[in-house]
Amino acid sequence: MAARPELKPGQSSARDVLGMAHGLLGRADPDTAGLWPRASALLASRALETSMRGLWERRALDLQRCPMRVQLICLRTYLEDTDLAARAGHAWSALSRASHHHPYELAPTADELRGWLSVVEELIQKTE
Repeated sequence: MAARPELKPGQSSARDVLGMAHGLLGRADPDTAGLWPRASALLASRALETSMRGLWERRALDLQRCPMRVQLICLRTYLEDTDLAARAGHAWSALSRASHHHPYELAPTADELRGWLSVVEELIQKTE
């Protein structure tokens, strides 16, 4: 049995974390209904945040301590792709909302997650 990737604070790349989010989509199980979509959303939002942290470090900008909404606004200027920056902002918002459990809301579907994960993957490619 292959070793599963382990999430280590400060050591996992955005690609590693996104890979874990994709892995949860591939192992959807009725016994964990409602749990795996939220876990996948949480991992994907962390991948997006890790990607942005790397961008700020490479550009020598001290934005890591700013709230994520502020960073997403700045992304429109520094990414040089306003469409992707806007989609990344929407994906982060949707992923953040999806990762919080509310008894009156359904967990996101696998298709919704795939769409958001594809935006995160595109952002990672653009910021590397």
